[in-house]
Amino acid sequence: MNLSLFQSPGTIVFLDDDPGYLDMLALVLPQDWHIRFFLRPQSCIHHLILETNAWENDLANQQQILTRWRELGTPLIPQILDYWSTTERYALSRICVVDYSMPAMNGLQALERLEDWHGARILLTGKSDEQIAVKEFNYGLIEQFIPKQTPDISQRLIEAIQRLQMMASGRQPPLWRATLSQRKYTLLRSPSISAELSAFVSKRWIEHVVIGHPFGILGRDADGNVGWLQLEPASGLDELAELAEAEGLSSQSIDDIQAGRKLVNLELRQSLNRSAAPELSTAFSIGIDEPMLGAVFAVETPPGQAHKISYNQWSAQRAERAVTS
Repeated sequence: MNLSLFQSPGTIVFLDDDPGYLDMLALVLPQDWHIRFFLRPQSCIHHLILETNAWENDLANQQQILTRWRELGTPLIPQILDYWSTTERYALSRICVVDYSMPAMNGLQALERLEDWHGARILLTGKSDEQIAVKEFNYGLIEQFIPKQTPDISQRLIEAIQRLQMMASGRQPPLWRATLSQRKYTLLRSPSISAELSAFVSKRWIEHVVIGHPFGILGRDADGNVGWLQLEPASGLDELAELAEAEGLSSQSIDDIQAGRKLVNLELRQSLNRSAAPELSTAFSIGIDEPMLGAVFAVETPPGQAHKISYNQWSAQRAERAVTS
C-alpha cells in the first residue's frame, strides 16, 4: 500500500433503499466510525452536495499553510497543529457506499450527480450488475465495487473502507507533495518503505501529514496525542551528528547518531521554537530497498490548544446512528 501524504478521519455515508440492511450495518460496523445512513438517493445527494463548500474551505486552509511556508518561511509543524485544533474536517463525508439496485435512481446515477464531491466511492452490486460496475471502475467513477452476495459482506466492507481511509482523502489534489524534494518523494515511494510507514501510521494515528521540512510524519491519535516520526536517510547521519555536536551533545550521543542507533530532534525543536534541550530517541530501520531510519518523538500540545477536543470526544458528541429517510 502506498503511503498517503495526508490523511484525516471523517464521516462515512451509506445509501441503500433497504432499511433492514442499513440497520444490520449499523450494528456490525466499527463503533468508532462516524456513519450516516440514507434511504433515499435525493436526500443523500443533497447532503453531499451541501458539503462542497466545506470541502473547498478545508482545501483552502491546507493551501494557506503551504503558501505561508513557501512564501513567508512559516514552519509547517506549528501550522498543522493549529489546523488540527479545529474539528470541522471530521464532519466531511470521505467515503460513500452506494447500493446499485434502487427503484427511483440506481447507484451509478446517484454518484454521477456528485461530480464535485471529493470523497471516495464504493458500489454494492448484485450478480447481474458486476459488468456495469467493472466498466465504471475502469472509467474512474468508483474506487471499488463489492457484490452484495459476497460471503461475510460486512467484513469485506470494513476492509475496503479501511483501505480507502488509508489513501489520500478521496479525490482532493495532492497538495502536500510540494513540501518534498524529488529525492525524499522517491524514498517514500519505495515499496518496502511505503508499506512499512503505512502500517506504522495506521496502528498509531488516525490522522497524519507527511512533510519534507523537516522530513518526517506528524501524526495525531484519536485521543488528541501528537507524535513526530522523524525520518532520516542513512546518508544524512554524519550531517545530523555534526549538528548535534554543535549543540553540545555528548560524545556518546554523537557516536549513537553516527551509528544509526539514535536520532536527535533538532529540526523538530527548531520548528516549534522550543528552547528545551535536544532529545534523543532510539532509531529503527525502515524498508529494505534503501537505508532509512526513523525515530518517534512526542509533541506537546501548544499553549492555548489544550482545551481543543479530540476525535474521540467529537465522535462521542454525535447523535446515535440512525437511518435518514
